[in-house]
Amino acid sequence: MPEPSMEAPTTPTEFDPEQKRYLEGFMSGLQIARAARAVPASANGTGAVAAPAAEPMGPDADHLRAQDRFVKEGKKLSDPEKFKRELHPFDGYERLKAQAANNEPPKADDNFRWRFYGLFYCAPNQAAYMCRLRIPNGILKHWQFAGVGDLAERYAGGYAHVTTRANLQTREVEPKNAVAIIEAVQDLGLCSRGSGADNIRNVTGTPTAGIDPQELIDTRAYAREWHFHILNDRSLYGIPRKFNVGFDGAGVIPVLEDTNDIGFQAVEVKDGFGVEPGIWFRLLLGGITGHQTFGHDTGAVVKPAEATKAADAVVRVFIDHGDRTNRAKARLKYVIDAWGIDNFLSAMEEKLGRKLVRAPAEAIAPRPAFDRAAHVGAHPQKQPDLNWIGVVLPVGRLTGDQMRGLAAIARDFGDGDIRLTVWQNLLISGIPTERIGTVEAAIAALGLSTKATAIRAGLVACTGNVGCRLALSNTKRHGEDIAHWCETRLQLDSPVNIHLTGCPNSCAQHYVGDIGLLGARVPISEDGDTVEGYHIHVGGGFGPDQALGREVYRDVKAEDAPTTVERMLKAYLAHRASDRETFAAFTRRHELDALKAMFERGAVE
Repeated sequence: MPEPSMEAPTTPTEFDPEQKRYLEGFMSGLQIARAARAVPASANGTGAVAAPAAEPMGPDADHLRAQDRFVKEGKKLSDPEKFKRELHPFDGYERLKAQAANNEPPKADDNFRWRFYGLFYCAPNQAAYMCRLRIPNGILKHWQFAGVGDLAERYAGGYAHVTTRANLQTREVEPKNAVAIIEAVQDLGLCSRGSGADNIRNVTGTPTAGIDPQELIDTRAYAREWHFHILNDRSLYGIPRKFNVGFDGAGVIPVLEDTNDIGFQAVEVKDGFGVEPGIWFRLLLGGITGHQTFGHDTGAVVKPAEATKAADAVVRVFIDHGDRTNRAKARLKYVIDAWGIDNFLSAMEEKLGRKLVRAPAEAIAPRPAFDRAAHVGAHPQKQPDLNWIGVVLPVGRLTGDQMRGLAAIARDFGDGDIRLTVWQNLLISGIPTERIGTVEAAIAALGLSTKATAIRAGLVACTGNVGCRLALSNTKRHGEDIAHWCETRLQLDSPVNIHLTGCPNSCAQHYVGDIGLLGARVPISEDGDTVEGYHIHVGGGFGPDQALGREVYRDVKAEDAPTTVERMLKAYLAHRASDRETFAAFTRRHELDALKAMFERGAVE
């Protein structure tokens, strides 16, 4: 018999798609390892010339090239960029499983990595994980909602929070339960992947999508398409910093899309302006109110069917050019600030391979107005004789029993959907008019309500220092204290949004509240002793009332916050121009010193 040939076959062989994906992933891992070992001669201090690194390949290649560019410029990568480079989080699942098997908390690098799975270790405030989900457009089925309640009891602290991104998160997950909860979430047809760290966060959309009488477009399909586009493309993970995208279909409940990195705002383009008339998305870019910036109106409009392609182009420009060295300047806003919006749009068009469509302001028809109370109580749907009912949640918190109870109501009386809102509450839709009273009674039996004062309807609070190491105050408790105190001492005839956030990251978006409270440590002695407190801002707004709140009080002790807010609201009632003047309008037409003087006097005069 002849000896077997050791030469490569001469006939060309094509790899099938599965083999190609495997080889891409394999090569990506090799490139990450090589890049981590390769140190430029100018940086290693030895004078030795490092071997040139191979050109990055695979789904992480763009990220590696961006990191390499900063290193070649003599800059130092931030720690999270180093963590991603040393071991991509999605290559570390076996390590996470090993830690869970040993009930072992993560060290700093893995605490960052496991956020790619939606797990946040909350020490020192809680020696446990928080698990955050992804729910596109904030809408899920009754059985999924009930299932999350079950998981909260089985693996977490027995409760869940509705977040300001129309999402759910559970807390007090011991390390031993970390893998169990994220896998059980997937069993429910939900996921937590990419809901934390340097990733594109939960995709928000109009909570009344598909049932709203005034909406211009149903956002569900577009939020869902973008959601699955993210989930199935590893190259969209590990971006320079977190990234928010919101779709507003011009429904009656606002989505705060102008506070997102990308805001898709449904508009009607009129005929006669050189643009095809009809419903488009106006493109807003660079919103981040924690950094005191709303999304820029780019002047561009996007066909709804092309929203995912447009968003993908924005993110890929950000991947290439976002800061990998300074976390404080690593958001999309700072790329736009450095380049200008026109240059950014040009780079985006290069990614798209075509020009964006521009529409002059006069081509855009006025959008329908939103209703600041539409997320509470019963409201008629576009479907005849059907209604949604907004349920008031105490600063977004629900027990497992309440979640199962609400799920049963949605199943037995509604269309089976649970619709979460950015206002930290939820809607049950598809309720026949004749069953509204029955449903309201069933909700009340769960210890919840479908009615709220003008204060409680607009009350928003972040997690606070009970579960977040960055927060300086117990925002949820203090928010409840303010509501309890004020709603028994004064009566408002229009909603006032009160937002409490524990740190400057502004998860509760204090800058856009009528009254915004930013957590602080308030000095109480010359020895440096401090107590929990707030800096208080007034006059914030969003959408057509867009404005950043101005600081009117600094270092207010938390125990004094309820009486301070009471004085502010009483002064408003006493001195407003008419009963139609909103709190925001009232505060904006006065200088801060004049406002403060009126607030100090309260309703006296």
